[in-house]
Amino acid sequence: MTILGEFALWISLPVAAWGMVLGYAGGRTLRGDLVLSAERSIYAVFGLLVIACLGVGAAFLGDRFEYWYIANYSNTNLELFYKVTGLWAGQRGSLLFWAVLVALFGVITVFTNRTKNREFMPYVAGVLQTIMLFFIVVLLFADVNPFERLEFTPADGRGLNPQLQNYWMTIHPPTLYLGFTAFTIPFAFAVAALLNGRLDARWIQLTRRWILTSWLFLSVGIVFGMRWAYEELGWGGYWFWDPVENASLLPWLTATAFLHSIQIQENRGMLKVWNMSLVLLTFLLTIFATFLTRSGLIESVHSFAQELKIAYIFLSFMGAVLAASVVLILYRLPELRSENQIESFFSRESAFLFNNLLLLGAAFSVMWGTMFPLISEGFTGQEISVGPPFFEKVNFPIGLVLLALVGIGPVIAWRRATKRNLQKNFTIPVTVGAVTAIALFAMGARHELALVTWSISAFVLTIIATEFWKGTRARARIEGEGYLLAFFHLITRNRRRWGGYTVHVGFVLMCIGFAGAGYNTDSRFNVEPGDVVEVQSPFGHMYELTYEGLSMSIGRGERNLLWQAIATVSVRRDGEPQGVLTTEKRQYTNRDTQPMTEVGIRSIIQEDLYLILSAMNDSGGALRNDPGAQGIDLQVLIKPLVNWIWIGCLFIAIGTVIALWPSVDRTRMAREKAVGSTEPAAAGAD
Repeated sequence: MTILGEFALWISLPVAAWGMVLGYAGGRTLRGDLVLSAERSIYAVFGLLVIACLGVGAAFLGDRFEYWYIANYSNTNLELFYKVTGLWAGQRGSLLFWAVLVALFGVITVFTNRTKNREFMPYVAGVLQTIMLFFIVVLLFADVNPFERLEFTPADGRGLNPQLQNYWMTIHPPTLYLGFTAFTIPFAFAVAALLNGRLDARWIQLTRRWILTSWLFLSVGIVFGMRWAYEELGWGGYWFWDPVENASLLPWLTATAFLHSIQIQENRGMLKVWNMSLVLLTFLLTIFATFLTRSGLIESVHSFAQELKIAYIFLSFMGAVLAASVVLILYRLPELRSENQIESFFSRESAFLFNNLLLLGAAFSVMWGTMFPLISEGFTGQEISVGPPFFEKVNFPIGLVLLALVGIGPVIAWRRATKRNLQKNFTIPVTVGAVTAIALFAMGARHELALVTWSISAFVLTIIATEFWKGTRARARIEGEGYLLAFFHLITRNRRRWGGYTVHVGFVLMCIGFAGAGYNTDSRFNVEPGDVVEVQSPFGHMYELTYEGLSMSIGRGERNLLWQAIATVSVRRDGEPQGVLTTEKRQYTNRDTQPMTEVGIRSIIQEDLYLILSAMNDSGGALRNDPGAQGIDLQVLIKPLVNWIWIGCLFIAIGTVIALWPSVDRTRMAREKAVGSTEPAAAGAD
């Protein structure tokens, strides 16, 4: 199967090239046979890339260590689950996985548009084949072929990095890849619109669900990575402004801006050039994220690249895409003129545009801070590091304004907001926000950033709750339904609007959780068995931690462990037993690294109790199971409201799924249109 997979990868190269040429030629000549052949080639490339993936998977499962990729990311003792997920564990496999996802989305697009939207499909097929061809070229000619053989066959492989043997890391990369690759479809339709001159909002309507799908996977993929860092890296945080973390954030920022600005084009016929530029920029940033992870130009704990040749290929591709995009936009500039202008600063158009400018400002600051060390080294020969303080100083104020706009944007009036509109929508929320700030200050909250964040959050949540309440009450009165049923029907009749509000709730909850970091506590103790230490929570209760002792496990055990030290700690809160937590140090046989830390976490809605085994007083004695070598350095962190981040992500996912699901009225209208019904659609269809 592995040999077949290698052949399939090589065969996909000419097939993708042929399909690319036919797609553009079919769009230019309007010949249906060429277009059909181009679309069929997408099916063929997808099938060939699937076979290639199966070949890599078979090599993992068969312990084929004669292949470089398998020898470096697997061994005989690796668990079956991690052998299966080994496809995206390293640079070579992840690039192949990326290519097959692009092909999969291409197949879905071609199949769902086989009898409609034919004016776009020739160029869509051509663009998709161009992107697939690029990744195939990278795989075959950039020294990252997953089927490259070693000159000899080692007896065993190096194994998978133990830090990657974590549930969140097995789902974090593929989720992000789904988000990155799903955005190729809006990009393909945008380029098709530029090439065929269909520059109204039709291409946006055709790709809205793709945009939302991409944004959903990007959002949850980023949070999955945060959760992995929080649990696995053993430093107590979830975001460090690492270059690869930043690279995943960049397309999320521009995609978020795009999702908001397309509403202005749909409702007011404005920002056509802006929206076209945003979709092209977001696609480029998805490629940039791949480039940054795999080029080796910037050091990162997430990076797994060793070759620089791939960097030049990626840079060339991004440069070509950027140049072609600019030329196309300039060529179509007269047809991209706005149909209206912003009439007032106090309007929804203005709020959405301000939202866009802030998101782009945040993206620029993140890009600049990420690339500055490389730029500095290139011009001066000296690398200057840019750490979290820079990103936080620039982006925290932007984040606060964006948080406020989450509440303002959806309820302020289009065109021009009247004084009555502003008073009606914002008097109560502003009052609630102010009262929240006063109450929290009276309760002892003194961290300025957290206090401002929580008061703005109260302001936004009040607006959203009011909107849900007004809609539910109106429907219950008009339709004679109970409030629960009216609430359900309210959402199902306009999923796009209420799904968006649910997403906003999730974003606010995450901001509340982020602000909780202002009250993190960090205590360090040197303890012997039987010692009791006390740590007070910012919420007032007291944790009593009893160090029970250190247990050692020596030998080649599960997941290639050389040795394992487990510290056991009993937990009481205000005198009430809360169970036992363990925190560990692990040393692996197949990695030349420092011992790795496994943390102990006890979660409640208010906070996490987070234990870290920082060091052992006498490592040698502990390894010899010396009863007198039980002393350890124990780090105790209390992380207020951190769970609100994960809960907020859940709300974001639920809200996006609601927005993706067709509204009842839309579904019925489509069915009636198909059967030729003349019955009018129900009121309230969006």
